[in-house]
Amino acid sequence: MRYVLFYESAPDVLEKAPLHFEAHVEHYQRYVAAGTLERVGTWGDPRDGAMSVLTTREAAEDFAANDPFVINGVVSSYRIAEWDEVITRAADRP
Repeated sequence: MRYVLFYESAPDVLEKAPLHFEAHVEHYQRYVAAGTLERVGTWGDPRDGAMSVLTTREAAEDFAANDPFVINGVVSSYRIAEWDEVITRAADRP
C-alpha cells in the first residue's frame, strides 16, 4: 500500500512558490533520505497542483502538515488517498 498526497495549488502559486522553494526542497529531501518519499512533483502546469507518493499514511500526514508550501499558502488544500499499487517497474524493485 502507498499513500498519494494530492496538492491543490493556491491561485497565486507562481508568485509564492519561488519564495519558499528552497525550504520545500529541504523538507522533501528529509523524507527521501528516510525512505518514506518515493515520488514528488507538479503536474505539467504547476497551477494544476502536485502529487507525492509516500510509504505510510503517517509519513504523508506529517509531510503535508510540515511542508513550507502548505504552511505558507503555496498549497491551498491537500488530500491523502490510499493507493493499492498493482504494477511496479522492474527498475524500481529492490
